Amino acid sequence: MKKYVHAIVSAGLIAFSSIAVSQTLLNASYDVAREFYKDYNTAFTAQYKKKTGKDVKIDQSHGGSSAQARAVNDGLDADVVTMNTTTDVEFLANNGVVAKDWAKKFPFNASPTTSTILFLTRNGNPKGIKDWDDLVKPGIQVVIVNPKTGGNGRMVYLAAWSYAKKKGMSDAAAAEFVGKLFKNAPVLAKGGRDATTIFLQRNIGDVLLTFESEVLSVDREYGTGKVDAVYPSVSIIAENPVAVVERTVNKKGTGELANAYLNYLYSDEGQEIAAKHALRPRSAAILKKYASTFKPIELVPVSEYFGSLSEAQKVHFNDGGQFDKIYTVK
Repeated sequence: MKKYVHAIVSAGLIAFSSIAVSQTLLNASYDVAREFYKDYNTAFTAQYKKKTGKDVKIDQSHGGSSAQARAVNDGLDADVVTMNTTTDVEFLANNGVVAKDWAKKFPFNASPTTSTILFLTRNGNPKGIKDWDDLVKPGIQVVIVNPKTGGNGRMVYLAAWSYAKKKGMSDAAAAEFVGKLFKNAPVLAKGGRDATTIFLQRNIGDVLLTFESEVLSVDREYGTGKVDAVYPSVSIIAENPVAVVERTVNKKGTGELANAYLNYLYSDEGQEIAAKHALRPRSAAILKKYASTFKPIELVPVSEYFGSLSEAQKVHFNDGGQFDKIYTVK
């Protein structure tokens, strides 16, 4: 009997031990990255188990990038944030939620991938949309994310402004051009996935302005042939920044796991998974391998016309900024 009880106790201790080494990590991310992180999480947990012998679970929280940043700031216990604009991470850094020097913690200013803004038209491109000029024509309806709630919308705004400047327009003319674009938006979406739903499920608009990676997501969710991808002559470089949420990992003791999770984004496997989801990898070799996915387009760095995203935020997107002057949210 004693041996039997001892065996039960031993088994219980072993079970408890395996539970004890298991950790759960929460990644708060922007909404059009859902499918990428689903595949990435599977690959990460497998290699982490092989490397450390530990089982880990990765949970996801998705929404508009800025909305996610506010949620984390307000108490969502995410261990890491993976956003689509640096201003959302800087917001958390300024509030002491992530490290002040977060951009120096990982390579490429803590941005393992980049993206850009494309146009998705309905099958066959019935309105003949080819470039930004076509989007400001009377009668064209565009679906865009609200720049106040999502990095997707801010990048659309900055890309359109950059196009106007490349065409030789003054700042005043560029503001007028971007104003016409947003006036052609019947509604502003909360985030990238909400914009896709508005366009394809609610059947609103002639063209969806969104990240390059959303093309693959649309094909997978709705079937190929629903949209045509249009590459404009000029677009913006959108960096996808990542950071450890120091406030959370210090409380939960998940710092080592959080750093391993974000570092793996830079591995060959992580970069390969990103490329398969149409996120532009930092690895030159993998970018070259997927050259057919990432078609030629003139990509403008944010610094060329705006200094930095932080400066752009202050001038264009903060309350009372340029965006508020050209558009009243309906």
